[in-house]
Amino acid sequence: MPQRPINDAMLILERGEELLLAERWNTGYADGMLNLPSGKVEADEDVFDAVIREADEEIGVQVARDALRLVHVTYFRNPEGETRVGWFFAADHWEGTPSNREPNKCAGLSWHHREHLPPNTVRYNALGIAHYVKGEPTSVHWHDTTSHG
Repeated sequence: MPQRPINDAMLILERGEELLLAERWNTGYADGMLNLPSGKVEADEDVFDAVIREADEEIGVQVARDALRLVHVTYFRNPEGETRVGWFFAADHWEGTPSNREPNKCAGLSWHHREHLPPNTVRYNALGIAHYVKGEPTSVHWHDTTSHG
């Protein structure tokens, strides 16, 4: 049976040249790493609905559908062999003040220059951001799970 990729909706919340990242905590995966407000697309929603929902759930901001720009899509396989499609949306206006709405999974929020991301940014997110900054609408990042070292 073919593997179906997981679809992730990711929000690049922009404040000038800066973007918002959240520090993963207590999740069991990539704790201590920074990632964009994001989440899996649920069965009853499209990618726009998913990123709007995640923005509200994770950082307490309301982003209108017409404020979202689809800026990059990546087909990604991580080192564990899991295939994902990352839908990266950018928004430079929204309602509300970003705040940590999930303190049980997030140690805090911080703004970073989009071209100088911290080294502890989750690779999947950092790659999508880098392609967006370069104006590249799509990419494929296929980790070879058969190589050793």
